[in-house]
Amino acid sequence: MPAATPGRRPSLSRTVRREPRDALLQLILKNRLKYAARMSYVVPPTRVAAVVRQLRHEIVTGELAPGTLIKDAEVAARLGVSITPVREAIAQLSVEGLIDIAPNRARRVTRMTRKRTLELIDVMAVLACAGFERGIDNLVPSDLELMRRRHREYLVALEAGNTVTATAAAADFGNIVITASGNRELQSLRDFAVARTRRIAPWGVDSPLWSIVAQSHEAILQLLEDGEKQAALQRYQGIYADYRALAEQAPFDAEDAVHP
Repeated sequence: MPAATPGRRPSLSRTVRREPRDALLQLILKNRLKYAARMSYVVPPTRVAAVVRQLRHEIVTGELAPGTLIKDAEVAARLGVSITPVREAIAQLSVEGLIDIAPNRARRVTRMTRKRTLELIDVMAVLACAGFERGIDNLVPSDLELMRRRHREYLVALEAGNTVTATAAAADFGNIVITASGNRELQSLRDFAVARTRRIAPWGVDSPLWSIVAQSHEAILQLLEDGEKQAALQRYQGIYADYRALAEQAPFDAEDAVHP
């Protein structure tokens, strides 16, 4: 192994190929093992991308609660990187709506207010249903089989009480149809919305939303097998209508932040 140049840290890609030493990579690899059953995994190409991925994961899973103060130095020390990629990652997550940057430059995990929650669901519904409508005519038997597989993964995850994996499987179920549309821009925007709405989906394994999604998936698969594409689309649209109705009924505290 060639010696490293004095004063220079090895790149993340070099660290990945050899031995995972830094704290950030260890966290990412830990998450890879934890969720390998539900997603393909590619190590981020840069430290900024790696910090973005890790912080996004912590925010959408609730490890970093809404309102949590984000301190550059603390995050850098915890993840084993310099402050520069942390600041760049925070700026990107601010654009994604996951971190709020106040006029005094304080950075906090964005609170999920009632208004913001309903707006996110509305945007998600428009994007997802548009993609579903455009892709439904392009589905092939292998797509339907993959949708069945994702539905089974969804049910298994729910049985285990793993709402994070269940949420991912449900998103992948619809994404198979959206991918069939061939519209990459639409798919990209939808994926962007998914990353933000995952914060509000898992209110708890006892939420009626999970059974609504399970029943809808089963109905959609049957309708697609029967060639009833319009009915399948309407059932898919109904998921988001029910999702919004449940969000409207969710309890909010004095600060208008949704309860987990």
